[in-house]
Amino acid sequence: MNAAAGRRPTLADVAALSGMSRAAVSMILNDRPGSRLSAEAAERVRAAAEELGYRPHPAAQSLRLGTTKTIGFISDEVTITRFASGMIRGVLDSAKAHDHTVLMAETGGDPESLRESVETMVDRRVDGIIVGLMVARMIDLPKVRHRVPLVVVNGTSSREHPSVLPAEREAGSAVARHLVEYGHRRIGIVGELPDVIADPRRTVTIGERFEGIDAVLAGAGIDAPRAPMQNWNPADAFTLATRMLESAPGLTALIAGNDRVAFGIYQAMAERGLKVAEDVSVISFDDEELADYQRPGLTTARLPYEEMARRGVEMLIGDRELAHERVPMPLIMRESVRELR
Repeated sequence: MNAAAGRRPTLADVAALSGMSRAAVSMILNDRPGSRLSAEAAERVRAAAEELGYRPHPAAQSLRLGTTKTIGFISDEVTITRFASGMIRGVLDSAKAHDHTVLMAETGGDPESLRESVETMVDRRVDGIIVGLMVARMIDLPKVRHRVPLVVVNGTSSREHPSVLPAEREAGSAVARHLVEYGHRRIGIVGELPDVIADPRRTVTIGERFEGIDAVLAGAGIDAPRAPMQNWNPADAFTLATRMLESAPGLTALIAGNDRVAFGIYQAMAERGLKVAEDVSVISFDDEELADYQRPGLTTARLPYEEMARRGVEMLIGDRELAHERVPMPLIMRESVRELR
């Protein structure tokens, strides 16, 4: 028996083919608890559904269950930034693993666009919303109607929405500790951002990155020369690293504020005829794609975009508590740090 050509198979078609009632078919295909139907009956119904190519209608399921199995993902500039592709992958993979689909919107950092995107997602009856940020900063979010849960990934909100952030203080500690354990005592820091750190609208985590560095270096009795910056870019890093290498020629290692700063340090060292690792070790943060293509490869603490997004999805679907979470930043070991004997 087949459904009429060109028509979507219905529950009634499965019932007719399996010889079961529509109520029984619904209980079996929706895995409703408390059914006394036999295993043989369940197998017959599922075989009939497979033969017909029957799939539950999403709209009917959402009305019955009160959910749409849809998650909204709104980003400021994540979808157009290659460095954060892991966040998109984390949202999509985790949603798929939990049988959810994803609606995506991009705001370009515009507050009005963000408000409209949230309202649109609510109107589409999503089960929850993730707001993903490229830079971990505080943002303002509108009040969400109908109590739709909302999680901020790689950022926070002024309304204290649940959030997922990188564990920056631990990452800073791990980076500095790695150098100390490798025997380095003459260490410089390029790329501290004092003006940015003071403003939560620009960052809520970078200050913790340097707090972790400072705690370890202070514990080891190391007074590191510092070269602060206004923003992270290779050109300024080149200039500042050149000055530091000239004023402190005995340095054996440099900590870069992020990978873009490290790229400028590499260039400054090459300009002076110094070799990374062999003459001065370099270590950094973020693990941008180009970090692996540097020669030597750059040792860096990875921003866990993918895992942060996974945890955000798990909060929305109920696998994790709606809370404020920190995700470890793994230290990716490459060849830019030499162990001193």
